[in-house]
Amino acid sequence: MTGTLYLIPNTLGQTEALANVLPEQVQRLTAQLDYFVAENAKTARAFLKLVGTQHPLCKPMQDITIAELNVNTPAAALSALLAPLLAGQDGGLVSEAGVPAVADPGADLVRLAHQHKIPVRPLVGPSSLLLAVMASGLNGQSFAFNGYLPTDAAQRASRLKDLEQRSRKEKQTQLFIETPYRNAALLEALVTTCAPGTLICVATDLSLPSETIRTMTAAQWKTTAPPDFHKKPTVFLLLGQ
Repeated sequence: MTGTLYLIPNTLGQTEALANVLPEQVQRLTAQLDYFVAENAKTARAFLKLVGTQHPLCKPMQDITIAELNVNTPAAALSALLAPLLAGQDGGLVSEAGVPAVADPGADLVRLAHQHKIPVRPLVGPSSLLLAVMASGLNGQSFAFNGYLPTDAAQRASRLKDLEQRSRKEKQTQLFIETPYRNAALLEALVTTCAPGTLICVATDLSLPSETIRTMTAAQWKTTAPPDFHKKPTVFLLLGQ
C-alpha cells in the first residue's frame, strides 16, 4: 500500500499567529510527517520550525528528510522523489509560499503521483492568486494566471497589449507577477500601455499586516502615488473594459 502525498500550503510571509493563515489540522498533520519535497530545503526547514513552535515535530529536524524539487530538476528525477511514498511512507509537498503545485514546479510531481495511483490530498491554506482575485472586484468567473512578463520594455508592452485585448474580448481577468524589486516598473508599464478605462489591481503582501489592495482604472493610477510595494510580493491583475 502506498503512502499519501499531502499538498501543504506555506504562509505568504507570516511568521507569527500561524493559526490566522493555516488551520490547526494542517499544522498537526505537517508536524506528523518526516518526508517532504520542497523547492528549497532551507525555506522548508524554516517553515517546519514555525510549525514546530505550535505542534511538536515527529522527529528532530536533522532526522526529517527534505528532497528538493525546482525548475532545474530533470523529469527523470521525479520518480525517485516518490520512492518513499511507493514504499508506504506519507509525504508532504511544500511550496516556497502559498499553495503547492499552482504556479509552482510541484505540479509535475502531483501528476506523476496520480500515474502511480498514490493518493493526493490537498490541504487548506493561503493562495496569493485566489486572494487577489477575491479582493480585486474583477471577474472571478473567468481568470488566467500568466506568470512573469518579459523584462524587456518593448516585449513587455507587447505582451500587456495582448493580455488586455484578450481580457476585453473574453471578459477575463488576467493575473501576473513580477520580481518584487521590479514592481514599480511593471505598474508604470501597465498605466502607460493599457487603455485609460482598463481596470488594474495591485495586491501586495497578501495575508500580512502590511497588506494593501487597490483597484483603479489605468487613468486613475496615472494620477495616484504608487503603493508601498518595493521589494514586496505583489500580484497584478487587469480587466479590459
